[in-house]
Amino acid sequence: MAVQLRTRLVVADNTGVKEVECINVLGKKRKAEIGDIIVASVKKRLPTSEFDKGDIVRGVVVRTRQAYRRADGSTIRFDDNAVVLVDKNLQPIGTRVFGPVARELREKGMMRIISLAPEVV
Repeated sequence: MAVQLRTRLVVADNTGVKEVECINVLGKKRKAEIGDIIVASVKKRLPTSEFDKGDIVRGVVVRTRQAYRRADGSTIRFDDNAVVLVDKNLQPIGTRVFGPVARELREKGMMRIISLAPEVV
């Protein structure tokens, strides 16, 4: 499924937030793809997290279960919908990123997330 309003996403960084719910897709879009920015509400977190339940955060979609067609005709899809939390300047809040991320982030200028990721697919 594509990321849209009320979609729950896994947080793929070490901010202490475990799950968020999408409440808005930034830009004139109804659905978010890899590399798009969403506004989300914190649903699950670790007790040590600086964020509380219900806090409003921004995030960049790094993985989607919906297959994404690349320009060369190949498709890519992941096992989960995942997001990396970012600040207003689109810099990641966490210091680590877990799991693979798509190389489409490089084209969208998210180089900091690419450099933190263990694998770029």
